[in-house]
Amino acid sequence: MGAASPCLLFLYQPNLHSNRPKMAPKKAKRRQAAGDSGSSNVFSMFEQSQIQEYKEAFTIIDQNRDGIISKDDLRDVLASMGQLNVKNEELEAMIKEASGPINFTVFLTMFGEKLKGADPEDVILTAFKVLDPEATGSIKKEFLEELLTTQCDRFSKEEIKNMWSAFPPDVAGNVDYKNICYVITHGEEKEE
Repeated sequence: MGAASPCLLFLYQPNLHSNRPKMAPKKAKRRQAAGDSGSSNVFSMFEQSQIQEYKEAFTIIDQNRDGIISKDDLRDVLASMGQLNVKNEELEAMIKEASGPINFTVFLTMFGEKLKGADPEDVILTAFKVLDPEATGSIKKEFLEELLTTQCDRFSKEEIKNMWSAFPPDVAGNVDYKNICYVITHGEEKEE
């Protein structure tokens, strides 16, 4: 089974870019650090609160409440989010990422596989530091926006808008990339 579809991730995490996971599974990170190859029980990869969040997301996407996410469910939930012209091929590709019908366990497994590949906080922080030669802990909004819209996996205008909503720059136009790194790897903002 492949990793979770970027569109499925986007449905669950609408205020972050589709390929940026919201949180890393804490227990899976501990297991990786200990050298354990992981458990076949996907529920052991997540904290109970994370499982509940995924269950809520699954329930939202499962529009007809039959316990399986189908192509029609995806079409309906995307339409409710304003994406009306989704091609059948795109929906079929999302569904085919699973090895069979997408029940909650399969859904959770898809996210677990995607999140298992998330880089640790220090790796993401080091990547941002390359863009911050003065080591200020922040990057100019315009510079970051230009990079995100012109390089590699380019952000759309909507994704940029969602990012600035989630991580607003300060009055001088600086973006705190340490906070972004923390949220990507932990799923919530630091208490200051």
